[in-house]
Formats: sequence, C-alpha cells, structure tokens
Amino acid sequence: MKTASLSKQELMDKAKSRMDELFSDDQLTDKQKLALTCRILFEKGHDSGLAGQITCRSQTPNTFITQRFGLGFDEITADNLLTVNEDLQPLDGEGMANPANRFHTWVYKERPDVNCIIHTHPTHVAALAMLEVPLMISQMDTCALYDDCAFLKEWPGVPVGNQEGIIISEALGNKRAILLAHHGQLVVGKTIEEACNLAVLIERAAKLQLLAMSAGEIKALPPALAKEAHDWVSTDKRNKVNFAYYTRQVLNKHADCV
Repeated sequence: MKTASLSKQELMDKAKSRMDELFSDDQLTDKQKLALTCRILFEKGHDSGLAGQITCRSQTPNTFITQRFGLGFDEITADNLLTVNEDLQPLDGEGMANPANRFHTWVYKERPDVNCIIHTHPTHVAALAMLEVPLMISQMDTCALYDDCAFLKEWPGVPVGNQEGIIISEALGNKRAILLAHHGQLVVGKTIEEACNLAVLIERAAKLQLLAMSAGEIKALPPALAKEAHDWVSTDKRNKVNFAYYTRQVLNKHADCV
C-alpha cells in the first residue's frame, strides 16, 4: 500500500487535491441557487409559515436578492425572487420583501466577507432557543460549527427595527452562525452553498443536543481535533459538492424551482 507511510496531514492534502480535480463547479445562477436553497431547507424542516428569510448579495452594491413576502419556501422559484435595496424597496418585479429582512442589511454592513444570510426557525433550533443555552458541538458530523456559533441570550423582539439589526450583527461577530434565544438561528456564508450547508447543519446539531441532554451530560470534544474537523469540512469545494448533493435530492421533488 503506497499510502501506508503517509501522515494524516499528507492524506488530507491528497484528498483535497483529488476533490479539486474531480469536481467542477456548477453553472447555476445565484437566483437559481437561492431558489434551490429555499426548497432544500423546506425539505430539511426549516419551514415555519412565512417566518425566515434567505438573502444573497446581488451584483449591484448595497442590494440583495430575497424571497417575495407571502410565498413559502416551497413556492420560491428563480423567477419570483426580488432584488431589493437597503431600504427593502424592490428594484425589479412587484411585491415586497419580508420586513424582517432589515436586520440582514446590518449583517452585510458589518461583514463584507458575507455574501449569503439564512435566518430560519426550524423545530429543534427553536426548541433549544427556548432553554436559553448555547449550541454545544460534541459530535463529528457537526464540527463545521465548532467554535463558530455565537449565542444571543436576550431576545430583542421582532427584528423589524434597526436596533435589532445592530444587536444581532454585533452578537454574531466574526462567526458563521448564531443561536438566537427564544427565536431561531442565523448562518452566514461567503457563498450560498456554504450558508445552505450550515443552515441544514445547525438544525441537526440542535436536534442532537436536545437528544443528548435528555439522556445525560454532554461531553466536550478535544479542542485540537474539533478544530481539525471544522477546517476539514469547511472548504469551498466541500461545500459545493455537498450542496450539489442536496440539489439532486430536491430537484426530484421540486424541479420547477429553477
């Protein structure tokens, strides 16, 4: 066996290189990716009526793409998405954005590295948020969120004002996720694919935490190994390959969204 003498790091580097060789990026537009994300999250349990917003920056500065208020995640298509400015005024098409999109503008202001924001109220995240305890990462599959999920213990109320945007963006800091007590979750990504994967993951992490808390005391992961796992599953290529898998899943049921 030619690889028997290689170190773990060498094997990880070889695997990353092979991924880059084998998997090419898709040719989807941002609107198509955003519509797919809405359908993916609908299938993954993030539906909560008209609550929740999914946005991404558009090519014009200080504008972003979002779903039309009044439509559920399972009704979003690439064609019925809106582009809005920082005041949430539509720049194309008719309709309006969810008024709670206002706090997204504050996150975008504070985080120039962020190109996509997903805020939802999935069942297990919402249940954990009721306990006023932070998200705990203690299982390998959820390590993308290890030391990468902030916690806002004080609920500032319905996030339709500017003050709520300031509070949430400050609490998020430089992390990619935040658990909002008595509310839900918010994740951010440099790409739509990254944000979508994190949104799926944070609901799974909350579900695992609730199950573990009901059975006993959650034990902490070794920090160095948890950080290694975090970085291993957080690469751009890995996010895109995983998103492609979710896309294939959802197009079996929601071929109309693109």
